[in-house]
Amino acid sequence: MRKSKKIIALLLTTAMAVSVFSGCGPKIDIDQYVQPTASSGNGGSNSGSNTGSNTGSEGSQQEAPSGDLTYAEGTVLRMATGYNSTKTGLSFDAEVAGEGITLADGNTYHAGDLKPTWVEVQKVLGIKIEDKYQGNSASNEFDYWKERMGDVDMVSGTASKLTEYGEQGIVVNIGQYLDQMPNFKAYLEANPIVRLSITGNTNTGAIYFSPYFDGVNDIERMPLMRTDMVQKLLDGEGEFTADASKNTAAPVYQPYMPESGKVEIETVKLDGSGTETVTKDYDAAGNIIAKMNAAGSIDGVTAVNMLRTYIDEAYGGYYGTERSNLFIGQNAAWDADELVALLRCVVANPQTLNGTDSIQGLFSREDDNNQRRIDVFRFAGHLFGVRGFESRQDYLYFDPDGNLKDARQDVEAYKALERMNAIAKEGLISENFMNTADGKTKQYLENDTGFMHYDYNQTQTLYNDPSQGVFDEGEKYMAVMVPVALWQDGAEGGTYMRFTESWRSVKTDGWGISATAVASNPDKLNAALKLIDFAYSDKGMILMSYGPDAFIKTNADGSYVTFTFNGKEMPEIADATYAELWEKASGNYTNYARQYLGSTLSFAKSQAFEYQCTSEVGREGAEKISVAIALGTIKHPELEVSKNPWYMSIPTVLPSTKSENDMINTYTQLTANGKFSSSKDGENLFVNQIVSGYNEEGMDNAEAAAAKVSGEWSGVQYLKLKQDAWNRLLNYYNTLS
Repeated sequence: MRKSKKIIALLLTTAMAVSVFSGCGPKIDIDQYVQPTASSGNGGSNSGSNTGSNTGSEGSQQEAPSGDLTYAEGTVLRMATGYNSTKTGLSFDAEVAGEGITLADGNTYHAGDLKPTWVEVQKVLGIKIEDKYQGNSASNEFDYWKERMGDVDMVSGTASKLTEYGEQGIVVNIGQYLDQMPNFKAYLEANPIVRLSITGNTNTGAIYFSPYFDGVNDIERMPLMRTDMVQKLLDGEGEFTADASKNTAAPVYQPYMPESGKVEIETVKLDGSGTETVTKDYDAAGNIIAKMNAAGSIDGVTAVNMLRTYIDEAYGGYYGTERSNLFIGQNAAWDADELVALLRCVVANPQTLNGTDSIQGLFSREDDNNQRRIDVFRFAGHLFGVRGFESRQDYLYFDPDGNLKDARQDVEAYKALERMNAIAKEGLISENFMNTADGKTKQYLENDTGFMHYDYNQTQTLYNDPSQGVFDEGEKYMAVMVPVALWQDGAEGGTYMRFTESWRSVKTDGWGISATAVASNPDKLNAALKLIDFAYSDKGMILMSYGPDAFIKTNADGSYVTFTFNGKEMPEIADATYAELWEKASGNYTNYARQYLGSTLSFAKSQAFEYQCTSEVGREGAEKISVAIALGTIKHPELEVSKNPWYMSIPTVLPSTKSENDMINTYTQLTANGKFSSSKDGENLFVNQIVSGYNEEGMDNAEAAAAKVSGEWSGVQYLKLKQDAWNRLLNYYNTLS
């Protein structure tokens, strides 16, 4: 482990620089990717390639080629690849293209035409793309093709499925071709944790998919809050007053934080210049939830003044008359109890906050989409110090001794959800999250009736842009600090700190090459490998994030206009691109890139494009969090083999054998479509517990719930198989030089 840690640590950066524009800035040279040498027919240096299918634990055994990857000019690649819907595939669908759509590059596209990124890929690589994508999620797309893999050359899939079928010889082991893929090989050598995450077989070092990164080594989701509402309630001299308010619900939620004693928290100074220690003095102030609960159902004005007094006393006047900084400042130090108290105040004072009779506390982006609803229990992990709710693989994490754990088998996970259910019973979680009978999503944020949710910063804070007509002058919806919680990181009694499990690494989806299709066609194999390699070149990574050069701002000499992003010079988007992004996608970078440009569908997505499209308010909140991460007051999983394994990020996929995968697939309650699904149309027991409490047979309390997963649902066996795979992976990694 010591050797492994040393190898990885050499290659990681720990500082997070705040991104700033630098005008035209210094020029950067983007390597001109050399078009591959064309070969005639199916010959070339790899005409003897063999994609045989040894299906044992050794994985698929293919004869590795020698020399460069060559293929015939115009080689056709049948691509069953995309991102979750027909709108986000390689080609335009009728909904996006309509009768024809003219983009910022001056070209007009129709339904069925390749999007600009993939037109450019064809041009650069000298190939022809035939779009076979069915418009499914990665898991469902692969399921559609898995019995007809001879009909497609590349296919989307989850990392686990591509690895599973790679072990059966059905998906190509691209690890055997790394010497012919200099860009991809260099990327893996520079980022060994990536190699650790995608290794599918520790005997062969097999890699069965090209990894996808939506950014890397950076925070992903954040708590987002109407900061102006917090200021209205908490700031100022004297007592809070209001012409009208509602009563809080009868209290159900009970204190999570202490009711006596002191808790010290390291926080960033208000001006961001360094860190300091803030003390929560429960001896002086008591616990705000205990105090409110003792008072019972109270009017909103009384609730606000109780919270104001508590902040003054618990923090010894640290926040002064700007008490809102407890939640929204650079020096924020809020915890779950304080948030619940604030939510009670928000929901009980709609007349003051938005001039209506109702305001929702916590909400999800899409009430009828399970993929979004699960963000509520992910947030619960932050509130109550539970690992595994936002894992890179299933619900797995490491304990301080390096053993794998599964949140679905943890008593503390269910106790955290009990607390979320109590919050829901008080009416502090949105009505439509609690009841989706009408099958519709309420536009709480857009309609000025929502206070807070947990999501991606760029897409959700774009509503601050004046062009959206959502918020009035002074109203802000922005990212705030993650909460303080008690985390069991191995320190005696745990550690009160801020920790986020939402950390960017290899995503769970990728693209694989069909061994069935390319077995007798080296041209197709080489072209597919070359496509992957190109995507990890400098030019390829920019193309896969920004689209073609026509959408990028250039200097008179044709070089890119750049700005500094996380210490690296990255291109600026063209003015026409920025205008089109707002016109066609309302400022949502991800929707624009996927639906119109065809970029960010896979491979390595830079956050630099997205940053340029983030609203000014969105940047304000994100930069506070960046400062806190850089100064170490927000901890996170580390992309290395850590001295304390609790802080280590779980690899996105573990190298299970075919027999192990076959066994895991029999544990149907724990599989992707089982009781803990994260798919759009799936169902998740954790979400159900927030809404309804314990409603699964045999799960009457936290202990019984965890025990049922471990025993009746084969959680113990599942965890052992995953642990065995991790042990093999770690042993393999320690052999790498």
